[in-house]
Amino acid sequence: MERLQKIIANSGYCSRRKAEVLIESGKVFVNGEKITNLGAKASYSDQITINGCNLKLENKEYILLYKPRGVVTTTNDEKGRKTVMDLISTTNRLYPVGRLDYDTSGLLILTNDGELTNLLIHPRNNIEKVYVAKIEGLVKPEFIKKMCAGVMIDGKKTAKAKAKIKKIDKKNNFSLVELTIHEGKNHQVKKMFEAIGYKVTKLKREKFAGLTLSGLTSGKYRHLTIKEVKTLYSLGKK
Repeated sequence: MERLQKIIANSGYCSRRKAEVLIESGKVFVNGEKITNLGAKASYSDQITINGCNLKLENKEYILLYKPRGVVTTTNDEKGRKTVMDLISTTNRLYPVGRLDYDTSGLLILTNDGELTNLLIHPRNNIEKVYVAKIEGLVKPEFIKKMCAGVMIDGKKTAKAKAKIKKIDKKNNFSLVELTIHEGKNHQVKKMFEAIGYKVTKLKREKFAGLTLSGLTSGKYRHLTIKEVKTLYSLGKK
């Protein structure tokens, strides 16, 4: 027996948090009985109905995508913009693990494994994310050091981070900075640089949870290996 929201998330229907909302709003039935208690448990053999449709369990799928700029990190977009789902081919209902901004490129995982998604986005697991930011102007090392110690964004101080200056281009007046963080606040990297007086003009996520973009070009993807999936799960046990 498993908590109902976990079964729903593992089916690929939606995230665990979204499943909890569906349960509390009375949209989920187990063997014909409406369930509104988040502590309720069920088995994978039970008939689970959401919004009048029977839940179908899907085979787990794990995709690593090199997201280009100008693509929305969502399953659909009301403005008609290209989404990350337009870049992959699958019969399963996959969801992005976290998000990258419209104008940000880089590594993005898509999966229908709700348990792994929850593990990778939960703050307590301190999953490492590595970005390379192109900064307008010539950055000063002392400002970068200040940012790594933690800066205030949206009324809260960021956790300690790591950074190194990769390039200073005096002729074209820009800098490249590699930043490693363990949080996932909205627009966090851009806001961290803004907090020390710099503007990010281009941003790319190069690493996530130990995975890299090696072998991929922008817009391309590959499936994770069984070994990689097991390694990701092990991150939540540390």
